[in-house]
Amino acid sequence: MDRKKFLNLSGKAALFLGITSLAACDKNPHSKTEELLEKSATGNAFGLTSPKIKTVRVGIIGAGNRGNTLIQMFQWLIQHKHAKVVAISDLKQEKVEKLNTHLKNVQPEGADMYFGDQEEWKKLAKRDDIDLLIIATPWEWHAKMCIYGMENGKHVACEVPIAFTLKDCWNLIETAERTQKHCMMMENCCFNNEELWILNMVNQGVFGDLTHAEGAYIHDLRKHLLDETYYEDQWRIKHHLNKDGNFYTTHGLGPISQYMNIGRGDIYDSLVSMSSREKSLSDAAKKYQSPYTKIQCGDMNTTLIKTKLGKTIMLQFDVHTGRPYNRLNTLVGTKAVHEGYPSRLYINKEELAWWGHQWLDRETYQSYRERYDHPLWQKLKHQISDNAFGHGGMDFVMIYRLIRCLNEGLPLDINVYDGVLWSSITPLSELSVAQNSVSVKVPDFTGGSWKTPHTSEMLRDL
Repeated sequence: MDRKKFLNLSGKAALFLGITSLAACDKNPHSKTEELLEKSATGNAFGLTSPKIKTVRVGIIGAGNRGNTLIQMFQWLIQHKHAKVVAISDLKQEKVEKLNTHLKNVQPEGADMYFGDQEEWKKLAKRDDIDLLIIATPWEWHAKMCIYGMENGKHVACEVPIAFTLKDCWNLIETAERTQKHCMMMENCCFNNEELWILNMVNQGVFGDLTHAEGAYIHDLRKHLLDETYYEDQWRIKHHLNKDGNFYTTHGLGPISQYMNIGRGDIYDSLVSMSSREKSLSDAAKKYQSPYTKIQCGDMNTTLIKTKLGKTIMLQFDVHTGRPYNRLNTLVGTKAVHEGYPSRLYINKEELAWWGHQWLDRETYQSYRERYDHPLWQKLKHQISDNAFGHGGMDFVMIYRLIRCLNEGLPLDINVYDGVLWSSITPLSELSVAQNSVSVKVPDFTGGSWKTPHTSEMLRDL
């Protein structure tokens, strides 16, 4: 985008970046927007380590659907004294008590409980006997709670997305760099068996040079969005009422970014985004007599991202349409191609063979699965089997890695720059959609540290 086009951005676009209407009405209504797109970081939280914590003392904020799953992932870690849940907080007393009842199965003394007021979580965050905050609340609380936790001396691990405005993205970076506290976005798909298998093949050279990838969050959530009880106060559908873009980037983009070493030798450069018309969710809302019938978010958003080194990424988002679940998980290299749902692999022949249009047969495919199975899944196969209800085991692997890295004083697998980069595509996609799919520059949240290439931290053994 050249400067002339940039200065013609609408005042509405500023809202996508987290700018108040008052700030957007000064003499140069786009100065704040420009500032957020052109800010810089120090990069000093890259490779961040902290002193070893023998037993990580955990506080959990949010006892809803996700909190109920995450607390179960701590069972093995509590039994082996790698972690202890000290306190739990939620608005609803019954939700906190339900989590605490489950916790007592492995930690008989349970945890202290905070509930009943929107500020109760702050009391938990201020305690001096907690090392790590786990945040599993509605999206609008994520950045605020992460920042408050770091300001009060805590490491934080937050559900996705970690932010949904550029202002919050920068505030997270600045706080993490200043406090030198870990700030991890808990993107569980990065720890899934298929994604780790592909990551291992990438690092073993099976794919050759990477050129393109495709990821998505295609998930029929109409029932969940319209249900009056599934999301507290139906908070999630409210994001669809007056915004349009990709609101859930990280399930598809997180694994792709690790395949491509984003932030570790390459970085996003620019994107364009467009949305289809909206039809499916509003039709369902009318059918079931929901008050939320005026939906702005299109049924399908498609965002195209180009990296500094010329790789391309197609990212899709559709939670309105009745269709099978799909994250795409497509990766294209000079030597191999993978497509997910169902998983299939193509290995390029050395010779130029025009007839090479077939995926590997089941037996050959399985040989690659066994040969390049990620060491994490090999090592944890028994624990994963016992905890497979956490999205097939990936939730357990994610929490295991988080706690064990803190136990050993090692950098986390997903750092603050990763979480912010992957989440920033939401406001940037909204900005592009609002401006008729104009190309938008992606800020460098790493302070240039992306220029130092290295492989994913997830190959470390613990």
